[in-house]
Amino acid sequence: MSDPTPKAPRWALWLPLALFLGFVGLVIVGLVRPASHDIPSRMIGQPLPRFDLRPAADGLPGLSNRDFAGGRPRLLNIFASWCIPCGVEAPVLAELQRQGVQIDGIAIRDHKDELAAFLARNGNPYARIGADDISAVQLAIGSSGVPESFVIDGKGVIRYQHIGDIRPEQVPMILQKLKEAER
Repeated sequence: MSDPTPKAPRWALWLPLALFLGFVGLVIVGLVRPASHDIPSRMIGQPLPRFDLRPAADGLPGLSNRDFAGGRPRLLNIFASWCIPCGVEAPVLAELQRQGVQIDGIAIRDHKDELAAFLARNGNPYARIGADDISAVQLAIGSSGVPESFVIDGKGVIRYQHIGDIRPEQVPMILQKLKEAER
């Protein structure tokens, strides 16, 4: 007597193994070549949005978009006292300042006393620091986190965005971007 149950095609027996191997292959590709999580600003090439931030630290003026129009290129650094990479970046910013770079800062969701302790511990390379209590300016310029830095030309136009902390080996590149912003 013959079996009335239809038999599955031979390839169907191998389908679960093929799907599993395909999944493993995708995982390996993702581990070897992870996706970038950097979100570049759409504001590059655009003027800074209007803003007027109160002083974030005693003894330093606040920060406004008008401070960037009419002068030489400057570095705008988005940072916070609670940000560990910001503390790591501090000596590099101090080196840029020693090399003649004017650095202005925007302190994100910070408290004056914690910011003062951060500056006392890490040094203060900033000419001005504005307080962005609700990250409104940070988001308006297309910053997605801290630390993050922008090269702003003498007309107040964003020329370059550096996502993450600036490392010592990146100082020459930052200086080059500032020089290019003079044109």
